[in-house]
Amino acid sequence: MNKIYAETSAQEEPLYNIGVVARMTGIPVATLRVWERRYAFPSSARTGGGHRLYSEKEVARLRWVKARIDEGMQTGRAIRALYHLEKEKRFPEPPAAAPASRLDDASLATFHDRLRESLLLHDTEAANRILGEALALYPLEDLVLYMVSPALTDIGDAWMSGRINAATEHLATNYLRHRLLMWMVTGPPPHPIQPVVLACAPEEWHEGSLLMLGVLLRRRGWPVAYLGQAVPLPDLADFVRQSAPPAVVLVAMTEEPARALEEWPRWLPEAAQTGHPLICYGGHIFTQQPEWRSRMPGVFLGETLQEGVAALDRLLRAAANLP
Repeated sequence: MNKIYAETSAQEEPLYNIGVVARMTGIPVATLRVWERRYAFPSSARTGGGHRLYSEKEVARLRWVKARIDEGMQTGRAIRALYHLEKEKRFPEPPAAAPASRLDDASLATFHDRLRESLLLHDTEAANRILGEALALYPLEDLVLYMVSPALTDIGDAWMSGRINAATEHLATNYLRHRLLMWMVTGPPPHPIQPVVLACAPEEWHEGSLLMLGVLLRRRGWPVAYLGQAVPLPDLADFVRQSAPPAVVLVAMTEEPARALEEWPRWLPEAAQTGHPLICYGGHIFTQQPEWRSRMPGVFLGETLQEGVAALDRLLRAAANLP
């Protein structure tokens, strides 16, 4: 029963924007909007900015309707026929997406290369198409880990080496940042707990790993409160006291933010004394210079993003008494 529910939730999760759906179904964007006004079909969720998002199930419904129209049926009649089949439970559910095999790493690497090159060429429409194609084949978790993460690294390296200028770097990283933020607000039904707080250390402006962590936590059903870049510790402490999260995750990449982060027990003495909420940390500085782990109070989440997500998932399940 749990497996069936998980598969249904994944099929109904809003993931694809209207442009991606238009390319996946062959139905023009303008037509999709007209159908929505005229027939209240297809169904869509909305982002905070008001943009439509469609699920895998909705894509399957659209493809069925388009096939009937291509056979000569009128649009209204095709949509009514769809509703009739669904009412009688005779409309086939889309197959649950199979997890990507590691045998597909070569294909994921190709998608990553295409995504990076499209962004370096300032072609965000091509980037939209590439992500849409990949989402139709792979779980979102794999896109984050094997497309977006290496793309962010490549773009940062290209800027540091002088191969691209700051404007190109900003365009590319902001495009990926916005995508991650959009994915962070979608996901399976969240566990009934307060959101996990995610924040960068004071003076820490590199938020890529924290954004990806937020997306991966949401995919596991954990609600998140994303505070983002360079959060002052006094402000963080006020927020934590008001929101009572089960855990706080703090990220530092270099020594200066890490030194500032050492002071968190001064501002959150209750957490330092009782362990509630859990104060967790990670980032490049703690991986490259392990001695920093002995200096930093709290729970080190691991050397990789995957380790961090798994460790935090275990801690949250224990705190919430979940299996």
